Amino acid sequence: MTRKQIKRTKLGVIVGNRGFFPGHLCESGRTEILRVLEEEGIDAVILDVADTKYGAVMTLDDAKACGNLFKVNRDQIDGILVTLPNFGDEKAIANTIRYSGLDVPVLVHAFNDDMTKMGIQDRRDSFCGKMSVCNNLKQYGIPFTLTALHTVDPSSDSFRRDLRSFAGTCRVVKSLRHARLGSIGARPASFNTVRYSEKLLERSGITIETLDLSEVFGRANKRKESDPAVKRKLEEIAAYVDVKGFPQENLFRMASLGVVVEEWMNENDLAGTALQCWTSMEEYFGIVPCTIMSMLSSSLIPSACEVDITGLVGMYALQQASGRPSALLDWNNNYGADPDKGVVFHCSNLPKEVFEEIHMDYHEILSGTVGRENTLGTIQGRIKASPFTYCGITTDDLNGGIAAYTGEGLFTRDPLLTFGGYGVVQVPKFQKLLRYICENGFEHHVSSSMSSVADSLEEALGKYMGWKTYRHEAEI
Repeated sequence: MTRKQIKRTKLGVIVGNRGFFPGHLCESGRTEILRVLEEEGIDAVILDVADTKYGAVMTLDDAKACGNLFKVNRDQIDGILVTLPNFGDEKAIANTIRYSGLDVPVLVHAFNDDMTKMGIQDRRDSFCGKMSVCNNLKQYGIPFTLTALHTVDPSSDSFRRDLRSFAGTCRVVKSLRHARLGSIGARPASFNTVRYSEKLLERSGITIETLDLSEVFGRANKRKESDPAVKRKLEEIAAYVDVKGFPQENLFRMASLGVVVEEWMNENDLAGTALQCWTSMEEYFGIVPCTIMSMLSSSLIPSACEVDITGLVGMYALQQASGRPSALLDWNNNYGADPDKGVVFHCSNLPKEVFEEIHMDYHEILSGTVGRENTLGTIQGRIKASPFTYCGITTDDLNGGIAAYTGEGLFTRDPLLTFGGYGVVQVPKFQKLLRYICENGFEHHVSSSMSSVADSLEEALGKYMGWKTYRHEAEI
């Protein structure tokens, strides 16, 4: 299974200029910004220095030239970086974005002044100019993102963190606005919690394609062990997890399922799936799909259990923000009497990257009802200690919108002995978060990523996707 690649982010770059401020700062500032972008692995679409004075925008004609350049490259541009080496012309900057016709995230950056160079030849006044630019963007109805510091050296760690976070925001927004996701099977009858509105997701650009489990079983049952695709999938499974001692017939079914799901995804250009993982799968096909789902998520093709489509959207958003595999978990248990700790769990289909170590096993919960021999395929182990970002997304059908929450915490090393895929989490003011989840009707599932990208998600989901987004923010 080929691992998906997260594409390099490409930004349209606008260098601001105002005629009676030092122009040479635009020239040097442009060079410095491009150097930092390159060092951070971010590509740039920017006016040539010969196109306008210093390759900056100052006049209406400059705005048209830069806007047209962005328009020509609109399919490649993920976001816009506005940088102010001097005060800048706020109208020209706002007009550039309007002429471009782009609806992408915008980051506004301003250079620091040097306190030893405050004479007329070197004074920037970007501190003040940034306010004017933001004022105009607000008037034009153009949403924008700010750097952590009002003015900041482009070479600093602070600005580099801003860039990485903004690049994550851009990837999330671009991906969600054109997402195609697969729903395989019906939700488990007992799980009203994973109901969702396809129409509300479609309004945000997220298309859901469906496939009935009967079609999956029918296609898989036609496969033979001599099928090259099945043989290749068997090899991939054996390379992913130790399969020694398990029945070959079960592994063959598992491989056949994997081939059918991947072929259907490729035919429909799908980025991820949510799958009916119990109990039809076990009763009528004789395996659990967890290993195949784990392998997909590990390859940056997120796969959510229990047909949790909004959970899948959260996994996909986290993956795009971080460039790392994401997982779907249950907020599952208290951890003793500590109000800021809890146990997260699934049976599980988590990607192997999140575990200390893994092993394949039979499904402990379902074995007693559908027969142990029909439940091979869970990927079990303890989640390793790490910072993590969590995300919950739901379609708020009653109010006609989409809602989300996000925040950060820690997977800890606290002792715990249980089964499935599990870990202990520490979330600051956890009880407040749990109250918010319950009072606002979110699912018991939570999407997670071993990364620190809540800033990217908050901006992407709230500011640019327009979803009602709660950021759970507290000190660890």
